[in-house]
Amino acid sequence: MSNMEYLKDKPIAVLGGGAVGKTIAADSKLGGATVRLFDTVPFAEKSLAGLDKTGILLDGVQHNRDCFERSGRAHLDLVTSDIAKAVEGAGIICVACGSWGHEPIFRQLIPHLEDGQVIMIFADNFGCLLLRKLMREMGCTKKVIIGGWSSAPYGTRIENINGYQFPHVGVKYRAITLRGAALPMKDTDDFIEASKYLPAMDAVTQGDGPAKGKTILDIDFANVNPVIHVPATILGVSTMENWGVIFCGHDKTTYSMYSHGLCPSICEVQYQFYNEEIALAKAIGVGIPQYKKQMFFSRRSVLTQEYMGLDKDGNDNVVFPLDQPSNEGNTGPNSINHRYLTEDVPIGCKIYHDLGVQYGVPTPIIDSMITIAGAFHQKNFFETSRYNLTYLGIDNMPKEELLAYLNNGVYNR
Repeated sequence: MSNMEYLKDKPIAVLGGGAVGKTIAADSKLGGATVRLFDTVPFAEKSLAGLDKTGILLDGVQHNRDCFERSGRAHLDLVTSDIAKAVEGAGIICVACGSWGHEPIFRQLIPHLEDGQVIMIFADNFGCLLLRKLMREMGCTKKVIIGGWSSAPYGTRIENINGYQFPHVGVKYRAITLRGAALPMKDTDDFIEASKYLPAMDAVTQGDGPAKGKTILDIDFANVNPVIHVPATILGVSTMENWGVIFCGHDKTTYSMYSHGLCPSICEVQYQFYNEEIALAKAIGVGIPQYKKQMFFSRRSVLTQEYMGLDKDGNDNVVFPLDQPSNEGNTGPNSINHRYLTEDVPIGCKIYHDLGVQYGVPTPIIDSMITIAGAFHQKNFFETSRYNLTYLGIDNMPKEELLAYLNNGVYNR
């Protein structure tokens, strides 16, 4: 493992002005780092408006087993829509945007990369594969470490009223462990060591610590969003759409998939979805987190262990029973146009399907989710999603060729 201490005094660049980006930026600044926040045009016009003056207020209940907490108003060192200014001389570059924003940000980022930089993608969602492919296409040979995490370090939301966004992020919970890996895998030890120099990861590094995945595909299977969000949103759609209508007296924005949508039958579908992921990982020869079945049958599903950890027997420290009310979960989704479907189906579920086709693994539950979500949106996500194995640069790869690429960066095309 390399000595990553050179990152200690370098600026941190955060790319993405949404809830996760703003929270990582504010948290890292409050943790003592020099921080620059970037967002793309035209989104920056709204997402970065006024931040030079107001800073970002970070607060919230911040639930976690260890009671790690950091709150305050963070005045960042630079707020910009100029990516060159954001990343010049930076040590760690955090990509913290929705996956549909990866390609445009990567294309802007690549010409400005510098040797020794560490790119961390929250959550990866196949971002490392896409970034490496675009680097090859754009002729970039900079010696950088590229890796992804299974999730963001928090559950967080931007405060807003009727679409107006305040410079305020509320953190619902903080992770005490996250799963991470680099592409190629041989860089993973350095990637995980680098997380010690990102204050946004302090609750993790001071908690149970990062978990080392087995290749970046492990991290993409470890992303809990598709397996939790998609079945719960699709199968709980009637409750969601009737919230504040037939279920009178409720503000539509207070609906929570976790608190109001989950039930034993939906959790069973989530568990079967997860077993298809296990079959994919086994067929390809990569890792995947191991969850006991009962962990799915809780109002926080398998997410709980990220911030509350496991007991000595490997069971959740805290269970939120399905037969009891709970306000523990984040709010949302409020419509079928939410990222729980518009991102997690045509990206996460779609790539799982494509991997199943390429490596001979049936994925009937995952396929059914794609089909029904397509019916909701009156489109065929199998055909319309730009996310496929060609887009990621791993189409028609025999398993041995794929593993050589994932583990050692060998790409002979």
